[in-house]
Amino acid sequence: MKNNAKVQQSTKKEFSERISEHQGIIHKVTMIYADSPADREDLFQEICLQLWRSYARFRGEAKFSTWMYRVALNTAISNVRKNKNKPGHEFLNENVQLSDEGQSDLDQVRLLFRAVAALNRIDKAIILLWLDEKSYDEIATIMGTSKSNVSVKLVRIKRRLEALIKEAEKHE
Repeated sequence: MKNNAKVQQSTKKEFSERISEHQGIIHKVTMIYADSPADREDLFQEICLQLWRSYARFRGEAKFSTWMYRVALNTAISNVRKNKNKPGHEFLNENVQLSDEGQSDLDQVRLLFRAVAALNRIDKAIILLWLDEKSYDEIATIMGTSKSNVSVKLVRIKRRLEALIKEAEKHE
């Protein structure tokens, strides 16, 4: 019994360290898929729970970050399906005080997040991975599709985002 408890404690520690090292992945996913800070926190917790539940099945065939993205995105997409009818979007704290240059950058980030939020859940996942500088091969692995499909989808997503951003700029 003691050995089992030590192994379990070691596994928990290893898991916590890996999650801490790659928590930025979870934050990016929650920023794209959750509307409010409270929703982002709930989704963050749900993703961590799902990662823990499936950690024993992580075989190391892919990088940990690739596996983590896959679990996080699947959890977020499932969460979106469950919460389809929630109204409104809250993106970034509106009370942040920045210089004019910093404010301009923040405005551009908000605009990008709004455009990404308008995409369907699969396109959101693909563009998030691309923005995180994942290779087409990694994106294909995480999304369970082919590299050529990722390439075609990214071209379409980028065009869609460009159109959404241009439309939004007209109304500002």
